[in-house]
Amino acid sequence: MRQYHHPDRDNISLTDVLYGLSDPTRLQIVKMLATKKEITCGEFCLEMSKSTQSHHYKVLRDTGIMYTRLEGTQHHNSLRREDLDARFPNLLDAILHSLD
Repeated sequence: MRQYHHPDRDNISLTDVLYGLSDPTRLQIVKMLATKKEITCGEFCLEMSKSTQSHHYKVLRDTGIMYTRLEGTQHHNSLRREDLDARFPNLLDAILHSLD
């Protein structure tokens, strides 16, 4: 089964997180993740090709913003809030608040 790369908490950098959050689609994904514990890829209901969605998910995983857990054929995605808050206190809350 395919495994995804998730950087360790200590390897999450501010510049990577800001890059991950620099796209409106990725911000939309993060906002949805912040409202639920886990969301499968199909629950996001993004109106774009699967390859484009996959690209955004990969960027969010690689930058340490999102965690993807595989269960059978389902990809369960969650926000790495605890890790992000430990590395950059209040950053995620400030960004999410600015989206409201």
